[in-house]
Amino acid sequence: MKLKICGMKYQENIEQVAALQPDYLGFIFYEKSARHFDTVIPELSKSIKKTGVFVDADLEFVIKKINTHNLQAVQLHGNESPEYCEALRHAELDSASHKKDKNLKQFQIDEKLEIIKVFSIKNEFNFDVLKPYENVVDYFLFDTKGKLPGGNGYTFDWNVLNNYPSTKPFFLSGGIGIEQTLDIKKFKKSKASKYCYAIDVNSKFEIEPGLKNIELLKEFKNKLSNNKMNYNVNEKGYYGEFGGAFIPEMLYPNVEELRQNYLKIMAEPDFKKEFDQLLKDYVGRPSPLYFAKRLSEKYNTKIYLKREDLNHTGAHKINNTIGQILMAKRLGKTRIIAETGAGQHGVATATVCALMGLECIVYMGEIDIARQAPNVARMKMLGATVVPALSGSRTLKDATNEAIRDWINNPVNTHYIIGSAIGPHPYPDMVTRFQSVISEEIKWQLKEQEGRENPDYVVACIGGGSNAAGTYYHYLHEEDVNIIAVEAAGLGIDSGESAATSVLGKEGIIHGCKTLLMQTKDGQITEPYSISAGLDYPGVGPMHAHLSKTGRAQFMSITDSDAMAAGLELSKLEGIIPAIETSHALAIFEHKKFKPNDVVVVSLSGRGDKDLNTYIDYFKL
Repeated sequence: MKLKICGMKYQENIEQVAALQPDYLGFIFYEKSARHFDTVIPELSKSIKKTGVFVDADLEFVIKKINTHNLQAVQLHGNESPEYCEALRHAELDSASHKKDKNLKQFQIDEKLEIIKVFSIKNEFNFDVLKPYENVVDYFLFDTKGKLPGGNGYTFDWNVLNNYPSTKPFFLSGGIGIEQTLDIKKFKKSKASKYCYAIDVNSKFEIEPGLKNIELLKEFKNKLSNNKMNYNVNEKGYYGEFGGAFIPEMLYPNVEELRQNYLKIMAEPDFKKEFDQLLKDYVGRPSPLYFAKRLSEKYNTKIYLKREDLNHTGAHKINNTIGQILMAKRLGKTRIIAETGAGQHGVATATVCALMGLECIVYMGEIDIARQAPNVARMKMLGATVVPALSGSRTLKDATNEAIRDWINNPVNTHYIIGSAIGPHPYPDMVTRFQSVISEEIKWQLKEQEGRENPDYVVACIGGGSNAAGTYYHYLHEEDVNIIAVEAAGLGIDSGESAATSVLGKEGIIHGCKTLLMQTKDGQITEPYSISAGLDYPGVGPMHAHLSKTGRAQFMSITDSDAMAAGLELSKLEGIIPAIETSHALAIFEHKKFKPNDVVVVSLSGRGDKDLNTYIDYFKL
C-alpha cells in the first residue's frame, strides 16, 4: 500500500515530511480547516505527488491552485457532483506538467493529474452512490464522517468495506495513527483490502494542526513496512542482521560525527537545493530511460536501460560524490580520500574535489591501476594523487584497507568518500540515499513511457552495490517489482576464481560492517576474481546481504565470458558500449526467460571507455 500524508502548513516541516518519501503529500485549500494551506509548496521529489484538497470549491479556484502549485492530484472532500468531476477532468490547465493540444477547443488533462473523490462513513454506507463517479474519478477515498471534512482523529468500522462492490482502487483514511499498525496488518488480510491502494494519515501525527511529528511518521512508515519485511536501515544501522559500525576506536569520532549529522544536513533546504542544482547542471540529470528496441526484439521482452553512463564522468558514481563532497564541506573537512576499483569512483571523487578546490588522494590496487589506465590518467589530470595498494590481491579490497589506514592517521581534517554501499553505518545508508535519484527518476520516466511507475523487474550488477542500491531504493517495498542482483562468477562459481558472494559468502565483517563475505573456515578473507575491476570484491553491501538472505532479491552469477559477450552484443545491437560491470547485468537475458509484456529496467551503470583495452585484448579486436 502507498502512503499519503495530508495537512501540512509549514515550509520546513513539509521538507522534513518529504524526506520520508511518502507517495502523496496533501495540501488543504479550505479556509475553514485548521490546516488551511496558503503559502508556497517547496520543491519536492518527482516521486511524491502533490495533492490539493478541496471542499465544494469553485472550479476556477481549483484550476488556479493546480496551475499555481503544479499539483499532480486533486482530492474532492465535499459534495462535488459527477458532472463537476467530469468538468475538472476536461478543464484548461496552464501547468507545465499537463499537456495541451492547441487544435482542440478543450484541453485534456495529462494522465498524471489524478482525481480522488472522498466519501465519509460512520457505521454503514450505501455503496450505490459510487456508481455515477466510476468513470470520472481515478480513486475513491473513505474517511470518517465528522463535523468538518478531514482531520477528525476518529476511525470508522473498516468491516463496512467488505461490501465494497467496485474494482476502483481506494484510499483508506480517518483517524489512522501509530496505534493502528496492527489493525492495518489485519485489514490487509481482509476481503476489503484487495482494492486498497493507499493509507492516508493526518491528525494523529501532529504536534499541532498542520505541524507533523517527523519521528512518529518515520516510526509508522517503518512499522508499515515491517508488517512483512523492512528493507531499509534501522536506527542502529542494521539491515536485518547486517550492517552496524565495526571500527577502530580512533575512527569513532569521525563516524559518529557523520552519523549524528548526515540526515540533518541532507534535510537542509540549502543542501538539497545545491545538490539538486549540481545534479542537473553539472552531472546532466535526469539520465535518460532508454527503450532498447533491438535488444527487446531479440529477447522478446521490453528492456529499458537507465543511462547512468551518460552522466558526467561516465557512471553513476558522481551522484554519490557530489552529495558527499557537499557533506564534507558542511562538516568543515579540507582533505578527501577515496578508494576505487574500476576507477570510476576515483574519477568522480577527483572531479568533485577539483570542483570544490579540495585536496584529493585516491587509493587503487596496483592491478587495477594497470587495467584501468585511462581512468588513472583522468584522476591525475583532475589534480588527484593516485596511491597504489601493493598488498594482498592488489585490487579493490586492498585499496579500501589503505584508505582506512589513511583516515586513522588523519582523523580531524579528512573525509573518506566511500564509493560503494559498504562500510560502517551511516555510509551504506548515506550512499544509497544519494544514489536513490536513479530509482526516483525511473518511476516518473516509466510512468511517461509505459503509463505505470513500477516495472516488472529492476536489474543491476553488484559489487559493493551502490548503483544497485540506488536502482532498487524506491522499489524495495513494492511487492509487484522483482529485484535481480547480478554478481561476477569470474571463471565459474566452483573455479576458485570468482566473486559470487551470495553463493560463496558467509556472515563476516569487512571494512566496518557485518555482511556476506567470501572467507575461509577460519575467517580469512578469500581473494575474489572478476574480469571486471568494479565487481572484484569479496563482499556485498549490508543492504544487499539482507536482500539475499530474505529472498527479496534474486541473485544471479555471470561468468567473465558471458559478460563480455553481452557487452559486445549491446554494442552491436544498440550502439552503446557498456562498462564490463554493466555487461554482467545485461548477460542475464541469455539465462532467464521474461514474458513479452514484462517491463525490465536495467541499470546501465557506466560506459565502456575505461574497459576498451580489456575488450580489445579479449576479442582480439
